[in-house]
Amino acid sequence: MSESQDERPIIYDLSDGIATVTLNRPDRLNALNGELRLGLFDAFKAFEEDDSAFVAIITGSGRAFCAGADLKEMAATGMGIPDRNFSPMLGRNVHVSKPVIAAVNGLALAGGFLLAQTCDLCIASESAEFGVTEVKRGRGVPWAVPLLWMIPQRVAMEMLLTGNPVSAHRAYEIGLVNQVTSSEDLMKVAREMASEIAANAPLSVRAARRALYSATEMGRTAAWDVADMIFEAVYRSDDAQEGPRAFTERRQPNWKGR
Repeated sequence: MSESQDERPIIYDLSDGIATVTLNRPDRLNALNGELRLGLFDAFKAFEEDDSAFVAIITGSGRAFCAGADLKEMAATGMGIPDRNFSPMLGRNVHVSKPVIAAVNGLALAGGFLLAQTCDLCIASESAEFGVTEVKRGRGVPWAVPLLWMIPQRVAMEMLLTGNPVSAHRAYEIGLVNQVTSSEDLMKVAREMASEIAANAPLSVRAARRALYSATEMGRTAAWDVADMIFEAVYRSDDAQEGPRAFTERRQPNWKGR
């Protein structure tokens, strides 16, 4: 990696169908300033539009994942209510149809917590900490509402009202994190999970992701009906025939994504 690449606020790398997006502002704990936010929007757009990218991993350089919004920038601009497009939020102002894994290597606070929260999966290093710290700065957390679909209500309430971070192991206990690993193995473990997903039928992966999120918006019976509709295209695809055929022929499937 060249020196000029190291200086970019966002480093985007694609290999073996896995896009790695790295927040690269380590001297400020990857705090989200304007440049970093715009870089994230661009990175997610590049990932979504690249048919050779099946899974994304987002992580931070240095000792933090992301410490949240740049408070110095916020104070200088006298920010009041942030625009809905102020910061990228997967599932709200950023459309991504493919899985995104957060590889949390350190602090994930406020806007950094938001970034990890909106990813589909989360791997954390043992040194990671997760905190919704806005109450300590007089700011708001409307984006934290989806936590009720992720962790118990009283746990979410404690995090929001105290602003105190929780450890990686506590985050795992409450279901906020999928796996906890050493700092040294974080990206290896994240890539292993990403590789497992990337090896699966892409239409099935995207439909399963879409169906699960759709179910959070409705009751059980309605969710079944929507899931039937979502998976109809999967059942009619070439890949739906390729999977059983490859199993019968004792070989790896050759997914076409159609």
